[in-house]
Amino acid sequence: MSGVDFRPRVALASLSGEADAAWAEQGAEYAGAAFLGGIALDEPTREAARSMVDRDREEFLPDDPVAFVDDQLAAVSDLPLRAGFNVRTTTLDPLRRVARVCRDRGAVLEINAHCRQDEMCAAGAGESLLRAGERLAEQVRAAAATGATVSVKLRTEVDGVDLPALSGRLDAAGADVLHVDAMDSEATVNGVVEAAPGAFVIANNGVRDAATVREYLEYGADAVSVGRPSDDPAVLERVREATDAWFGTVVES
Repeated sequence: MSGVDFRPRVALASLSGEADAAWAEQGAEYAGAAFLGGIALDEPTREAARSMVDRDREEFLPDDPVAFVDDQLAAVSDLPLRAGFNVRTTTLDPLRRVARVCRDRGAVLEINAHCRQDEMCAAGAGESLLRAGERLAEQVRAAAATGATVSVKLRTEVDGVDLPALSGRLDAAGADVLHVDAMDSEATVNGVVEAAPGAFVIANNGVRDAATVREYLEYGADAVSVGRPSDDPAVLERVREATDAWFGTVVES
């Protein structure tokens, strides 16, 4: 297992254009980690992000994405949680630059192989990387070589993709964390856990209460994350209480 850990074992999952330092601060009482972003790093992904904004989606589009990541991580440096930053890119140089920022800030660099928006996939980023396993593994190796802690945000139910097999490749490439959006295939989390024994697995999708937390943890996830309701204190409190109870009685007893 990776050396990554945080307590409570609840993460706030990135929401493009919304998950900034202020958002992380609002949820810090309930979470042990927060993945800011996502953010597009290179021109193909930035052009895709601009097109997405044109059809009313939220995106972070600062003039200097690397400086933006550094500024945001600086703003959360005093919060009692492990920060991460979710990024999208088709090229390795900006990935390495942001990975070094994350390394120096003690944060996690999270590669986005999750976004399914048409523009981002057409650019060769997001979900399209799940069908291009060697390119995704190359991004993992490049980020890991900087000394950064590396996460990959994944999703299930992508046609033609054996997610557990891909997870094993990413584990071997140096991924410390696999952050899995289970969609409606929650049991796939167990396949990822078994295929990637060196990775810390965070399960995402529909995490709202004790029952959903318990389901993912029974499948072997090391932690859970909350997406859309990450700004809802009532949901976050239920999820934190459930994870605290699970790890207090099962792991630490």
